[in-house]
Amino acid sequence: MIFTVVSFLLFTLLVAFISYWKTKDEDLTTKDGYFLAGRSLTGWVIGGSLMLTNLSTEQLIGLNAQGYSDNMSVMGWEVGSAIALVIVAFYLLPRYLKGGITTIPDFLEERFDFGTKQIVTILFLFGYVFNLLPPILYSGAVALSGIFNVPEMLGVDRTTALWITVWTIGVIGSLYAIFGGLKAVAVSDTINGIGLLIGGLMIPVIGLFVLGNGSLFSGVDIIMENTPEKLNAIGKPEDPVPFSTMFTGMLLVNLFYWGTAQHIMQRAIAAKNLKEGQKGVLIAAAFKLLGPFFLILPGIIAFNMFGENLEPTDAYPRLVNEILPTPLVGFFAAVLFGAILSSFNSALNSSVTLFILNIYKPYMKPGASDKQLVKTGKYFGTLLAVFAMVLAPLIEKAPQGFFQYLQIVNGFYNVPIFTIIIIGYLTKRVPAIAAKVSLFVFISIYAVTQLFWDTGLHFLHILGILFVLCSGLMLIIGKLKPRDTDYVLVESHKVDMKPWKLVYPIGIAVTIAMIIIYMIFSPAGIGA
Repeated sequence: MIFTVVSFLLFTLLVAFISYWKTKDEDLTTKDGYFLAGRSLTGWVIGGSLMLTNLSTEQLIGLNAQGYSDNMSVMGWEVGSAIALVIVAFYLLPRYLKGGITTIPDFLEERFDFGTKQIVTILFLFGYVFNLLPPILYSGAVALSGIFNVPEMLGVDRTTALWITVWTIGVIGSLYAIFGGLKAVAVSDTINGIGLLIGGLMIPVIGLFVLGNGSLFSGVDIIMENTPEKLNAIGKPEDPVPFSTMFTGMLLVNLFYWGTAQHIMQRAIAAKNLKEGQKGVLIAAAFKLLGPFFLILPGIIAFNMFGENLEPTDAYPRLVNEILPTPLVGFFAAVLFGAILSSFNSALNSSVTLFILNIYKPYMKPGASDKQLVKTGKYFGTLLAVFAMVLAPLIEKAPQGFFQYLQIVNGFYNVPIFTIIIIGYLTKRVPAIAAKVSLFVFISIYAVTQLFWDTGLHFLHILGILFVLCSGLMLIIGKLKPRDTDYVLVESHKVDMKPWKLVYPIGIAVTIAMIIIYMIFSPAGIGA
């Protein structure tokens, strides 16, 4: 255990030192400096930060649990993200940077009105405060407490160990987000991203060696012979993520997440120019293609190694502890810790950004200086972090479908927001009332289908149907009661808008690679 703890502390402290060294001279007294890293982020920093902000224990444990119990059909959440990121690089990011926005709702104020912006800000904050921050802390604490066996190490019961681990993660994450601003968050994300890529891919590789008694290819053969059906990414209609959802709600959810979620897009909006922003988004897209190999394949390896009697959520931690040498367990725990911190401090930083710029300044102190905004942001961030740390341990032990549950709940605000944003960019005369009616209708009908009326349809299909319905409703309102004038996106000149010359070749290559991966993990590709 001592070697595990030492290697964990060494890597964690190295990340903290480099983050401090790279950001110690940053000006954190201005609005752009604190919330957008002075609009200075480069492609690799953006790509690494996007990947780490996205990755969390819900995915590492949740998706591997579904790989253990089901098959690779859940890889739609990962591989499907690549096409969404390509669309973001091609279409959405250039418009965000041209408009010079700081938060995603800023565009909604320019395109529709102040009321629409505030409604969406509240929806974002509700999702982050209740459905993102506490679950990140809880699931992260469960994972780390299991790896380090904190109850035994400290001589406490499981509940006490959970509280200690939650507060440890929360306090350290808060220090990055509250006192370091976005730049410190992004730099630490990039370093942890490298570690996670190495550590994450190390698990399936070593796992296959162990499964194959020293031969990687023998390990692959064992899976192909014993459980070829688990390598099927197309799956069946009753699987957690049917392939058909890739063309309905799955694409929309991924487009929302990668193209309009504040805690994700804040990194790309902070790009020093369009070229670096597009480069970073497409780097993240390429990374997402690797997702199935360290987010689902280990669960399949665990099934072949330990049999079918494990709790699915125990499969990944059990595999890590069984196959890794003790010093590497500490390194991997540090990488996992970094992923948890990244998701937590990114959500915290974006929550503060939304509250300070979209609620505090317009309603509470319109004349506040940048210095006052940053100071108040730190106070609010501290309060929000404490709230999340108090709430997280109260969450009951995450069941097997926890990841799926989070996605269903996210449906109450993700695709509804994406609908009004995309219609806002694609049209010029659709009025503000259309956006408000669309949000009300979308959320109301979705709530009925999830809480009261079982339609028999997958929730992603319902999101797809409601997207078409509410888009049509907005267009009809736009015809019947159009805006007085056409909306024109005015260039802010905050960053250089020259695009990356490789944006289209790389984007097309990523799309082709995504199709090839699906062909490999199809019944024809695996011979199932």
